[in-house]
Amino acid sequence: MATGSNIRTYFDGRWHDGDVPVMRGADHGAWLGSTVFDGARYVHGRAPDLDLHCARVNASAKALMIAPTVTTEDMVQIVREGLSAYAPDAAVYIRPMYWGIHGDATAIVPLADETGFAICLEEIPMAPESASMTVTRTRFRRPVMEDAVVNAKAGCLYPNNARMLAEARSKGFANALVADAMGNVAETATSNIFMVRDGVVFTPVPNGTFLAGITRARHIANLRADGVEVVETVLSFDDFLAADEVFATGNMNKITPVTAFDETQYQVGPMARRARSLYWDWAASQG
Repeated sequence: MATGSNIRTYFDGRWHDGDVPVMRGADHGAWLGSTVFDGARYVHGRAPDLDLHCARVNASAKALMIAPTVTTEDMVQIVREGLSAYAPDAAVYIRPMYWGIHGDATAIVPLADETGFAICLEEIPMAPESASMTVTRTRFRRPVMEDAVVNAKAGCLYPNNARMLAEARSKGFANALVADAMGNVAETATSNIFMVRDGVVFTPVPNGTFLAGITRARHIANLRADGVEVVETVLSFDDFLAADEVFATGNMNKITPVTAFDETQYQVGPMARRARSLYWDWAASQG
């Protein structure tokens, strides 16, 4: 599914122009869901934390019992070769991915002897700084390790996220604020979540039910380096209702202020603006 334009695809050892078919109908990933991916961004001529995203897709492959076949270093180099075809001011979404090809005698367990690999690049504009979103509750929750491969960025997890988003949209909201198995706030359906109270930033502590994102970690590090207290802890829905400010973080748009949670309204606050400014200052410093 193409969500952007000007697509380039790395497959079978070389770059191709366009959205090239990469998976066969009998591949394990096509019919049994052994697919993993990651997402990085190329913006302002830079690809922040590209190495960490490439390393994570390899870790995700291992979590799904498929063998990663490209080292982090080689993957970074391949991506940079592909990006050389784009204008320096292009905003590009970078998506490396693996999938299983063969299964064992039962067909269920993927075999590690052959793994599909591709990288998709597509131009997707960054959301404007004025962008924000509203959130609501959903009856769907984040799974735990005993239920699903929550330690991977796996395609098979996303139908549950889609249910969350569809329910939120049916209620007139843009996204869902999602609980973990214990009923505490975990994240949104598409991103990690932060709240601010009395100048202190809070975010749900990683508990194995959601991916603590690379962009999330970067914001935490930047804010702490700038003297802001950031606390990872257990947070309830009531905590968010009492917050002064709420914002979501993710690779696609880095920072998205939340302006409403159900009937509670928020202003786009100074901490979200500060975190955004710190992020792009850090990205520029990386060369």
